[in-house]
Amino acid sequence: MAIEDLLAQLWRRRWRVALLTLLFLGGGGGAILALPRSYVAEAVVAPSETTGIATSALLSGALPPGNVVDARPAGNFAIYLGALRSAEAVAMLAASTPLVAQIAERRAAPPLGDLRRALGLRMEADADDLRDWLERNLGVTQTTGAVTWTLTLAHRDRDGALDALSRLHAFAEAKVRADLAQMARRRVAALEERLSREPDVYIRQSLYELLAQQQRAGVVVAADEAVAARLVQAPMVERRPSLPNRPLLLLLLVVAAPVAAAALVAAAVLFRAPAARRPLAAPGPAE
Repeated sequence: MAIEDLLAQLWRRRWRVALLTLLFLGGGGGAILALPRSYVAEAVVAPSETTGIATSALLSGALPPGNVVDARPAGNFAIYLGALRSAEAVAMLAASTPLVAQIAERRAAPPLGDLRRALGLRMEADADDLRDWLERNLGVTQTTGAVTWTLTLAHRDRDGALDALSRLHAFAEAKVRADLAQMARRRVAALEERLSREPDVYIRQSLYELLAQQQRAGVVVAADEAVAARLVQAPMVERRPSLPNRPLLLLLLVVAAPVAAAALVAAAVLFRAPAARRPLAAPGPAE
């Protein structure tokens, strides 16, 4: 069918297109307005290595070269970002927050809860469900052209969003600090044990230098305010829920509904149109 004929058929069925558009707008708009909304908690952090005298530089005893800023996550900050979504972080949230119970409660809520019961699906929530929730709702985004990173966490409960994000930041920072302190303690213990049985005075002098370095590392880790991520903006939560973005979804629906209605009517027209027959060739002149 030629495009001109298809457009003419659509014009003849314009009332069907309009009716389908209204149905799409009504159904889609109702579904969008019925979607549960979530609050977004936000914090801005920066790698502590770039916001002052780097902890790693203090541990090694040398200052970093000036005006050298690498925006890629590395060192203690990379460990911090990995700890935010680790299994240990999930276990911490499961033990200190009601998130697992809330996931199970939402899963059992009608109408999907009734469907899950009818199908015999699992209703209780566990740590794997909490980890999936964390993967979907926790956002880590680097600021364009800067070394700061924005942490966002969406939650249906306003206080729950702020509490969970604060706990995640504190957990990841504490994990990096604990790992560094434990490493320094192990090295100090090993050096002290070696010194107790080393008779050579020159080797003992080198061991004492290493011991002083590890003791300095323990003091730095204990004294520094942030060894991985320095808070540029403390965790805060918005006053009104913003997810999903209803105005944007409704605008997209207004644009997509007429297009979808016209496409359906056009498909019906093309489906019912008879196949074009090939014209028979005219007989040639008799010889």
